[in-house]
Amino acid sequence: MSHLQPRHLILLPVFALAGWLALLPPEGMPDGAAPAGALVVLCIGLWATGAITEHLVAMLLFFLAMVFSVAPPDVVFSGFASGAFWLVLGGLIIGAAVDVTGLGKRLARSITARISGGYGSVITGIVIVSVVLIFLMPSTLSRIVLLMPIMTALADRLGYPAGSKGRNGMVLAMILTSYLCSVGVLPANVPNNVLVGAAETAHGVHIRYFDYLLLHFPVLGAVKAVVIAVLLTWMFREPGHADATEQEDTRGNWSGMSLAERKMALYLAAALVFWATDAVHGVSAAWVSLGVGVLCLMPGAGLVSAEVYRQKISLNPLIYIAGILAVGALVSQSGLGSWIGEKLIATAGLAPGQPAQNFATIAGIGTLMGMISTMPAVPAVLAPLADQVAEASGLPVFLVLNLIVVGFSTVILPYQVPPFIIGMQLGDVPIRVGARACGLLAIASLGLILPLDFAWWWLLGMFG
Repeated sequence: MSHLQPRHLILLPVFALAGWLALLPPEGMPDGAAPAGALVVLCIGLWATGAITEHLVAMLLFFLAMVFSVAPPDVVFSGFASGAFWLVLGGLIIGAAVDVTGLGKRLARSITARISGGYGSVITGIVIVSVVLIFLMPSTLSRIVLLMPIMTALADRLGYPAGSKGRNGMVLAMILTSYLCSVGVLPANVPNNVLVGAAETAHGVHIRYFDYLLLHFPVLGAVKAVVIAVLLTWMFREPGHADATEQEDTRGNWSGMSLAERKMALYLAAALVFWATDAVHGVSAAWVSLGVGVLCLMPGAGLVSAEVYRQKISLNPLIYIAGILAVGALVSQSGLGSWIGEKLIATAGLAPGQPAQNFATIAGIGTLMGMISTMPAVPAVLAPLADQVAEASGLPVFLVLNLIVVGFSTVILPYQVPPFIIGMQLGDVPIRVGARACGLLAIASLGLILPLDFAWWWLLGMFG
């Protein structure tokens, strides 16, 4: 009992809810949805409380799903076949190569030469770089994979060692900006693209790039970037403790690059070009990442030795990622997501002529759905129901579809967005630290961002 912590008490209602779903499911729930729901509730509860390590929860998910035949193997283990899994594996190798070659430290020196001021200036610079990359690279995971080794090297350079408050804030600034602000740019993350595809196939609604950008980026992108910078500066500010040897050279000094650094710079540049132009050549960001990772491991490349690979590449984050992705697959395959979505809409109290209430309600349904599954599943579940929502609220289908975006722009816990989990694993940020940042940012979003977003839509004449 000495190891029992107050946060573990949250598991009591988690176990109770999971048991209720498994043994006494609500009437009308689709076949197979109850055991899937019980398993999802259990795993999300364990992840949220940190009662046991994240990768062990994922392994428990796989074990229970298979032993109790909750879903077929191709669904349970779909995370291992996902491009995200292989993108992260490649990213781990790329990060190790950037570190061991010294390229990360050189990039960090170049960045620090352009940063003046304290911790707030550092966070602001990271947020700005992350926002710019949103327009250059269409994949959130690709942006995180590219920037992570640079962020960790920058933290070392500024005197924030692994586990320090300042380092966690720097890594989270990049991770949170990479997804949350990309919600306002059409091709920049998975949920956006799922929504566009569902809008076209289910409703014949074509959402154009500029219309989407005008509607969402000013508030959900630009204003939210400012909120992220201010909030994380306040949460994680601490003085750095760079040693004298790190402070001597604050210039990039690119002329003295070693052969290994030049090779790695070339590989990173090639990866960036392929990631940014995937719409042209059709090669997934995952396979670009894996290809560059394999190239770094090749004996002739001389970048990541077998010994470094064993020391720096862990399977734990990969297993965790596969488990997070399996949750979304279980919710979708079992029919649980659609059933919950229909119930939420039926009891939401939507009514014509109440734009503010309808705005908040539809956005809130999207946010709640993200807690039940993961954010990429939100548009897949809710977009086909847009006709019903439009009829109940009196809003055009186009606006209802775009209100789903507002819903998945608010993240309450890290597990809702797989790139958050991946980034925190790559950057060694504890889940509880990321959860606290997400929770406070969600409060800021609900109290400030959503009212501002409604006002922006009103100014654009969206409500007649």
